[in-house]
Amino acid sequence: MFDVGFWEFALIGVITLIIVGPERMPSIARAAGRYAGKAKRFIAKIQDDVSEELEVDKLKDQLNTMDKESNIVEIFDEAKGTINDIKNDVNNKKS
Repeated sequence: MFDVGFWEFALIGVITLIIVGPERMPSIARAAGRYAGKAKRFIAKIQDDVSEELEVDKLKDQLNTMDKESNIVEIFDEAKGTINDIKNDVNNKKS
C-alpha cells in the first residue's frame, strides 16, 4: 500500500531521535510498534472478512446454478412422463 523502504524508516528514526531525544525514544518506538501491530491485525481481519464474503457469494452462485440445473432435470422428467402418457393413450385407442 505505502511504498516505504529502509531508508525512509531510517530517516524517520533519526528525525524522531533528534526531536524527542534518546531517553523517550524507546517508549515511543514501543508505542509505535503496538499501533502498527493493531493496524496490521485490523487490516488482516478486514481481508479475512472480505475473503469469507467472496466465498459465500461463490457458494450462493454455485447453489443457484445447481438449483437451476435441477429445475431443468425436473422439467425434462415431466416432459418424458407426459410423452409416455400420450404414447400410452394413443396405443390404447388403437387397440
